[in-house]
Amino acid sequence: MTATAALLAFTLAAAILTITPGLDNVLVLRTAAVEGSRRALMAGLGISAGCLLWGAIAAFGLGSLLAVSTLAYDTLRICAAIYLFYLGIKLLWSTRAVRKNSGRAAKQISGTGTEADIGTGTRTGTSIGTGIGAGTGIGTGNGTVPPASRIAAATRPGSTATAWFVRGCLTNALNPKVGVFYITFLPQFIPAGADVLRFSLLLATVHAIVGMLWFVLLVAATRPLARWLSRPAVTRGLDRVTGAVFIAFGLRLALEKR
Repeated sequence: MTATAALLAFTLAAAILTITPGLDNVLVLRTAAVEGSRRALMAGLGISAGCLLWGAIAAFGLGSLLAVSTLAYDTLRICAAIYLFYLGIKLLWSTRAVRKNSGRAAKQISGTGTEADIGTGTRTGTSIGTGIGAGTGIGTGNGTVPPASRIAAATRPGSTATAWFVRGCLTNALNPKVGVFYITFLPQFIPAGADVLRFSLLLATVHAIVGMLWFVLLVAATRPLARWLSRPAVTRGLDRVTGAVFIAFGLRLALEKR
């Protein structure tokens, strides 16, 4: 197999693997719907960084520890399960506070307004700020005021773009199955005579790029539904479903037997 043929074959295999429904896709879709495109892309970038990390580990031969050491594999597996439990419980718990935070954010922006005022871009003109005086009418916004659920999301702890990058990276890097995949999968696409270290890193880079392109498409697909997805009731539903999925993945990982 030539280097070009190996790259093409791996790219196709990586694309099929990437679009297969799984934890990474769930994380990016939920983040795009609830937290916004920027945070979703940062989560996707973190996942891609995790792929590069595993690729480097496999390229340097360190990943073989997971294949031969039950202790190393189980330690990483339990850490991943605990982290997924943490994310799932955090999402489920956050649904209890979304409505409260949304209402609080609405009051901070419109004074006496409601959540509906924020969603439609309208607000009453009574005593907004100091030194402005009392308004005599109702002004209509230009629709640039963010929806209440996005405001609530922005006020939640750990909701920065950097935090979502770290979250995406840890979700991928702590999963021992990804490590085992790289150990067993990459060697099949390294042509005879090629530099194993460099070609392994190249394949990991290809996987990361393919994954990032797919995440961009996922985020773009949520844009037409942004207004509907930003409704507090929909946001709570998405967080509940995503939290349950994370806990299910964590439970499956914790109970897995090699």
